[in-house]
Amino acid sequence: MMYGSEKSDLSIVPVKPVNNAGRSAAELVEGRDGTKGKTELQSTVRTQSRAAVSQAQRRLREAVNRNKKEKLTALLHHVTVDVLRGGFLSLKKAAAAGIDAVTWDAYAENLEANLRELHRRVHAGSYRALPSRRVYIPKADGKERPLGIAAMEDKIVQAAVVLILTPIYEAEFLGFSYGFRPRRSQHDALDALAFGIKGRYIWWVLDADIQRFFDTISHDWLIKFLEHRIGDRRIIRLIQKWLRAGVLEDGVRLETIEGTPQGAVISPFLANVYLHYVYDLWVNAWRARHAKGHMVVVRYADDTVVGFQHRQEALKFLDDLKGRLAKFALSLHPEKTRLIEFGRFAAERRAVRGERKPETFNFLGFTHICAGKRDGGGFQLMRKSQCKRRWTFVRKVGQELDERRHEPINVQGLWLRSVLRGYCAYFAVPTNLTAVRNVRHHIKVRWYLSLLRRSQRSRLSWRRMNVVAAKYLPMPTVLHPWPEQRFLVKHPR
Repeated sequence: MMYGSEKSDLSIVPVKPVNNAGRSAAELVEGRDGTKGKTELQSTVRTQSRAAVSQAQRRLREAVNRNKKEKLTALLHHVTVDVLRGGFLSLKKAAAAGIDAVTWDAYAENLEANLRELHRRVHAGSYRALPSRRVYIPKADGKERPLGIAAMEDKIVQAAVVLILTPIYEAEFLGFSYGFRPRRSQHDALDALAFGIKGRYIWWVLDADIQRFFDTISHDWLIKFLEHRIGDRRIIRLIQKWLRAGVLEDGVRLETIEGTPQGAVISPFLANVYLHYVYDLWVNAWRARHAKGHMVVVRYADDTVVGFQHRQEALKFLDDLKGRLAKFALSLHPEKTRLIEFGRFAAERRAVRGERKPETFNFLGFTHICAGKRDGGGFQLMRKSQCKRRWTFVRKVGQELDERRHEPINVQGLWLRSVLRGYCAYFAVPTNLTAVRNVRHHIKVRWYLSLLRRSQRSRLSWRRMNVVAAKYLPMPTVLHPWPEQRFLVKHPR
């Protein structure tokens, strides 16, 4: 987060059991036997791979500290078999396969031989990237988001390269960038934003969204940005192979002359590099030159929120930002980018002018609202889960219940418990407890209606349903501290 004065759709998946879960739990999630070979892959081999990756990253951090401004010219030799294994183990086991139709389990059957052969091809220069498989997933607004699913070996090499490049760029990235970085989460970004709005003189908020960001990244500019720090041409050529691999849609290969496929392992990392040079460094310089009042910046991927004390500075920033993005083939989304009056005194100032309550804005799944404390003690930033996303989540649960209608009640209940716990793990923040409990209530209603449809003679009463729901659906409680509490612990300065 940067102070100045002086863009989840949620998927419904079972919660993975803890490492010491029994065989039946592992089979429920992963759908395969807990054989000795798989156990070794999950314990000893995984531990060795993590140690090798940590050692490689430590050496790279030391090299970065010695050469803060010079290009790093020898990087590919860090992509060892151990690092490739670490990349493989970091992948989601249940992820969809690319055009090679190779799944995580299938590749793991002969893992060591596969990794040695892949390592040989990467270092010999004979490795070739395959086109991504194009699929579409629904968005909360009814539109569809295109995803590119890479082939298994492309995923592995991309993950290994990200592991190698991360310590280099972690020394470069700025503090207000939170998206897809180690030890930084959505809640860290939300806490930083809330702390800035409540603790600074922030009276105007710019909620900005870059239009079709992942689809319009300029390949030429991206490579130029990477070459500021990466002098190893072999790493650059690997990234160029992935950018130019294209996508396969309905059996037709389409060339990609711009953008990075959403869903690719390396795409979030490349997006951060691109925005670091296009946006983050520019914002830092703009604040130093132009901001006279307080200013707060938080960016998560291509979603950014900027708070200002003075409206004229906010308008100038917005105008300059449009020009800055245009130089790099980007533009702001006209409907999702807004400058609104917001903050501690927004409601009072608007009331004096005879205007309605302050507008709200959405960030990382939460609607941010200007409110007052219950005891009348002053301003309170209220964060509520977005209404549209809440109903989308409830509808997905209802659809899944229809498909599970003939399962035993205890099986349905255990599944619903894991789903609700996953939802609460993200959304159960202070000021949002009522909305989360409403989600539980509507899931209970959907479950009741689904059970009634199991039989035309069903005699399940609502009283009995409350007993069943109390057994399986935990009553949500606040799981996160107040933003300033967690923010001050992580940033005591």
